[in-house]
Amino acid sequence: MRKIFGYPGDGINGVFGALNRARGKIEFIQARHEEMAAFMASAYAKFTGELGVCIATSGPGASHLITGLYDARLDHMPVLAIAGQQARTAIGGHYQQEVDLPAMFKDVAGAFVQQASSPAQVRHLVDRAVRTAIGERRVTAIIMPNDLQELAYVEPPRAHGTVHSGVGFTRPKTVPYEADLRRAADVLNSGKKVALLVGAGALGAADQVIAVADKLGAGAAKALLGKAVLPDDLPWVTGSIGMLGTEPSYDLMMECDTLLMIGSGFPYSEFLPKEGKARGVQIDIAPDMLSLRYPMEVNLVGDAAETLRALLPLLDQKADGTWRKRIASNLDKWWKTLEERAMQPAKPVNPQRIAWELSPRLPDRVILTSDSGSCANWYARDVKIRRGMMGSLSGGLASMGAAVPYAIAAKFAHSDRPVIAMVGDGAMQMNNMAELITVAKYWRRWIDHRWIVCVLNNEDLNQVTWEQRVMEGDPKFEASQQIPNVPYHRFAELIGLKGIYVDNPNRLGAAWEEALAADRPVVLEVKTDPEVPPLPPHITLQQAKKFTEALIKGDPNESRVIAGAARQVLESILPGGSRDDG
Repeated sequence: MRKIFGYPGDGINGVFGALNRARGKIEFIQARHEEMAAFMASAYAKFTGELGVCIATSGPGASHLITGLYDARLDHMPVLAIAGQQARTAIGGHYQQEVDLPAMFKDVAGAFVQQASSPAQVRHLVDRAVRTAIGERRVTAIIMPNDLQELAYVEPPRAHGTVHSGVGFTRPKTVPYEADLRRAADVLNSGKKVALLVGAGALGAADQVIAVADKLGAGAAKALLGKAVLPDDLPWVTGSIGMLGTEPSYDLMMECDTLLMIGSGFPYSEFLPKEGKARGVQIDIAPDMLSLRYPMEVNLVGDAAETLRALLPLLDQKADGTWRKRIASNLDKWWKTLEERAMQPAKPVNPQRIAWELSPRLPDRVILTSDSGSCANWYARDVKIRRGMMGSLSGGLASMGAAVPYAIAAKFAHSDRPVIAMVGDGAMQMNNMAELITVAKYWRRWIDHRWIVCVLNNEDLNQVTWEQRVMEGDPKFEASQQIPNVPYHRFAELIGLKGIYVDNPNRLGAAWEEALAADRPVVLEVKTDPEVPPLPPHITLQQAKKFTEALIKGDPNESRVIAGAARQVLESILPGGSRDDG
């Protein structure tokens, strides 16, 4: 790790002085806010597989790191946080900016959080914090009192009560025992309709996943953090699963008789087979994630690629292609449905069309990021990913405000790759606009200058608006949901970036091409319709009832809500529709 994301302050000045004296051995990247620095560290770990590091001053600087660190913790990313603290003699004296940092960090960095008390101690704190973070894929934290930072470093003496640590860690090869692999193979070989669910733990194991799926004649759904595991042009890859997922993925899980889950902590059990309907095998490097979402018959602790490689020779080649033909047929219909939805008229632009127009124009090796909210629906469903691409977002935490810092970290991880972020206007106003200044500061260092953030401007906190309608049966609460209209593209121009504004759907394709051809980072602002529903692929009767209740109570946009795309989503549960959950 040769990069640190952070923000300075007097509580950490001693460490910054050391970074300055290191003369470029470690690069410091200055975010506009400590929370964004922690998101960058998390994303850097995701996009490189290496340690992410963030740094902040004492008190408020340290507390600002927490949200980004929880993003790393919930997505099992190795991140080290370094925070300043008040002088050792002041601790416990209700001193200015004195916060009980070991207690504050204890949950998010529970694997290892320690406050240094002497120079000779720092060596083993750093060594162990790094090794723990990488080895356990956890968040760790080191707290440095500011007076300690000013002392000369000394090696630990050869004396009782001292620790003499060393550096270095190589991940071990972790593979289950042969007997357990055979038990798993027996389950998988007996299945006639096998479904795979792959998550972030399967990234880097695409070849092995494809080989196993082909041998089993299986279909594969992707958890959101595993979107880049498999390309979407394979006729048996059904796309995302869950609230932001596809109808073919839902059907795959409801109809399968065997489930193989690989490296996924996908949380929503209602989108998995009903308990007892399918036999299950799960592969995960973390034992505490096994059999957590579905009661598995065989649990395998191991690396995804190595375990699948060992499992493959034990699998029988399935000759009957009926299951895959059904999956492919469902997919053909689904992609046509998505295209029809994307092309539905809206006022002024249908947000689905943004992703639909982007997909065929995605450059090779692009890195994609998305924020939480309605934009994540279009990223999950409509963007077709190809081999060699990367993509991520705040998964377990599902935090707003991660898309832009993720995209910045992607450039510092892979300067030669194009980066595209999708973000809602709520997250831009919350904290992402400021990080455009970070882009303006650093973009000339990047080998490939293609860095685009697409802002979906609908003046609404849209995901929550629809959740209020469909899950709670409440109409849109304008006091909480409506947000100001801001010219994001003009702000970009003000700070030296390129701004593009689109309020005509027929200009979207050309706008994406213009953005990708620009000689500098771009803010592409699209004025979108908030009444296009970002709803799950399968609507239950209960959800339809709640939606109707919201309209009866008097939604401020009732006439627009019930038109167009909303009817498409609800048609399967309306009279004459194809499915009724009763």
